[in-house]
Amino acid sequence: MDATATTTPFSTLIREASHEQHVEAETSSFMTDMLSGRLGVDAYTRYTEQLWFVYRALEASAEQLAGDPVAGPFIQRELRRTPELERDLTHLRGADWRDGLEPLPATAAYAARVEECARTWPGGYVAHHYTRYLGDLSGGQIIRDTAEKAWGFERKGDGVRFYVFEQISNPAAFKRGYRQLLDAVAADDLEKQRIIDECKRAFDFNGAVFRELGGEFPLSA
Repeated sequence: MDATATTTPFSTLIREASHEQHVEAETSSFMTDMLSGRLGVDAYTRYTEQLWFVYRALEASAEQLAGDPVAGPFIQRELRRTPELERDLTHLRGADWRDGLEPLPATAAYAARVEECARTWPGGYVAHHYTRYLGDLSGGQIIRDTAEKAWGFERKGDGVRFYVFEQISNPAAFKRGYRQLLDAVAADDLEKQRIIDECKRAFDFNGAVFRELGGEFPLSA
C-alpha cells in the first residue's frame, strides 16, 4: 500500500481493489444465463450444492475463531447460512440430499482454501468471509428473486432460505456496521494488502466454480 492508501478506509480499498474480479465473477455466462431464466431449476440446485460445501468450510471453524482479534469481530450468528442451505437442499433434492453429493473440482479447491485460512491465517479468513456474506446480503437477493419468479418457490420459503437473513432486520445498516469492522480490522498496512489479495483470490475461486457450472449447463444457442 502507498502512503495515501492509509488515509482511505480499508472497506473502500478492498471493494475498489477487487472490483474487476467481482464484476467478472457475477457476469459469468452461467450466472448471467441463470439470472435470465434460461436455465432450469436443476442448474440452480447444482449451484446451491456448491454453496453448501463453501459455507460448511466457512462456518465449521467459526466458533474456534470467535476469540481471534482479527477474525473474531466478524463471527456473527445472524450471518450463519449452513442450516438454511441444508433446508433448501432438502427441498430441492429430498431428505437424502447428501447421498451422492460431490463438489465440483473448483468448489473443492475453494473450500480447501477457506479451511486453510481458517486454520492458519485469520486475515485470509476475513477476506473469504467478506466476499461471501456481503455478496449474499446484496447481489444474492437478485438470485432469490429470480428463483421465486422462474421456478415458483414460495416467497422467502424453502428453496431460497439461504438468501433470507431473518435475524437481520435492516440489511443496509448491517452492511454499514460490517464495513466499520473492516475499517477497524486489527492489521497493519502490509497485512491489509495481503487480505486484499486474498479477496481477489476468493472472487477468482468463485469464477472458477461458475465456469465449471457453465460446462455442465451450457448456454442456449
